Amino acid sequence: MQLQDILYSQGFGTRRVCAGLIQQGFVQVYESNSPLAPVKCAQAATEFDAVGLRFQVQGVDWPYAERAYLMLHKPAGTECSQKPSTYPSIYTLLPAPLRQRPQKGAVQGVQAIGRLDQDTTGLLLLTDDGKFIHRMSSPRHHVPKVYEVTVKHPLTHAQVSQLLAGVVLDDDPKPVRAAACEAVSDHHLRLTLTEGKYHQVKRMLAAVSNRVEGLHRSQIGGLVLPEDLKPGQWRWLTAEDLALIQAAPPGLK
Repeated sequence: MQLQDILYSQGFGTRRVCAGLIQQGFVQVYESNSPLAPVKCAQAATEFDAVGLRFQVQGVDWPYAERAYLMLHKPAGTECSQKPSTYPSIYTLLPAPLRQRPQKGAVQGVQAIGRLDQDTTGLLLLTDDGKFIHRMSSPRHHVPKVYEVTVKHPLTHAQVSQLLAGVVLDDDPKPVRAAACEAVSDHHLRLTLTEGKYHQVKRMLAAVSNRVEGLHRSQIGGLVLPEDLKPGQWRWLTAEDLALIQAAPPGLK
């Protein structure tokens, strides 16, 4: 695969822009026989095996990824929208190539899998793999998501039991129940859901006469938000991470 085509596939601009970056000496490639010292490549048509390739563009390391899979620690005061209405978009936290990766459809770049409210923090997954988005979003697959909920009023055993048994939300006569629910302390609830509805956690707590004061998603499937990934930071998902995402947390089948 020509180097200019590799850069284009990774979101560095049109093929002409990518060729210009290469010709101006802004691109270096890590060679397999010398992985510690990238080598400048000035020929846009130079052929490389894209799989496993690592390169630098303007001093920043990039791995070749046929599909991008990311995790982001969403900070409060951000919207999961390309066109936010009030708060900054989460997409401004990502480097331009990830937002510009070409796709066959009309939308370019990675997309968030589901959304978190503007005041909700925690683990958010992004990808440009449409099949993965569908698999993770489909209610048929029941991917569990764990939330750390700070509530206004002290929790009671009755409230926890209600959440596990199921509560009725105002727009749906079918009860919605938590897959798991634990009162960590008087004002800290750990809630696991396997479906996603609009403002679901807040509405479920309101249905049991309590109120959400703070909401943080700590886990998706078996993948826990890393402690060293600070709000606003992102990283690539590893093969192990992807396997964990599709595994149920302990205690759930």
